[in-house]
Amino acid sequence: MRRDASSLEALLANPRIWRGSSTERPASGLSSGYAKLDRHLPGGGWPLHALTEIFTEQYGVGELQLLMPALARLGAEDPAAAFGEPAWIAWVAPPFEPYPPALLEWGLNLSRLLIVRPKDDGDILWSAEQALASGTCAAVLLWPPDLSDQDSRRLQLAAEKGESWAVAFRPDTARHASSAAALRIAMRADEAGTHLDIFKSRGGRPVTLHDIFAG
Repeated sequence: MRRDASSLEALLANPRIWRGSSTERPASGLSSGYAKLDRHLPGGGWPLHALTEIFTEQYGVGELQLLMPALARLGAEDPAAAFGEPAWIAWVAPPFEPYPPALLEWGLNLSRLLIVRPKDDGDILWSAEQALASGTCAAVLLWPPDLSDQDSRRLQLAAEKGESWAVAFRPDTARHASSAAALRIAMRADEAGTHLDIFKSRGGRPVTLHDIFAG
C-alpha cells in the first residue's frame, strides 16, 4: 500500500499533470500586445510551445495585425539562451507576398524572417513540422488547405519538441472540425470593427471579444 502511495505522489509531482483542485495559474504566455485579449488568455498571452488556430471567412480581416506585436517581440528579444543563435520566424505557404515596409513598421526583424513555399500542398504540413521541431524557430506560421485532427497533433508535438509557437490560419468552415490545438479563435470584421470568438482555450473559457483593435 505504501508503495502505491509513493507511486501516486511521484505521478502527481509530474509538471505535465494538471490537478483540478490546484489554484496555480497556467504557465506565462507571450503577450499579444492587446490587453483586451490577454485578459482572456490563460497565462496572460499566446500559449507558447503549442498550436494556435485562427479561422477567417477570408484573408485580410486583421489576422496578421493580431500577431504582429508578439512576433515583433520574439524578434527583438535576445533568444541566445533558448536557441543558441538568433531564432527564425517561418511563414509556410502564405497566400500573399509579405510586404517588407509594413513588417518593418510593426518592428519585425526581416533578417530572421524565413518564407517557405512548398512545391505542393502535401509538403506544407511537412515543412511546418520540420521547422517547429528544429529548435531554431521562435514561431512558425502556416496556411494549410486542410488540417486533420491527426495533422494538428503532429504540429502540437513538433511545437513542444522545438519549443516553438505554431499558428495555423484556416477557413472558417473548418472551425467545427476536431483539433489538438491549445487555442482556437475565429475572426470576423464588420463596420463596428474586428471581433474574436475564442471557442477553445486550454485552461480558459469561450468568450467573444468585440472591436479587438480599438483603444
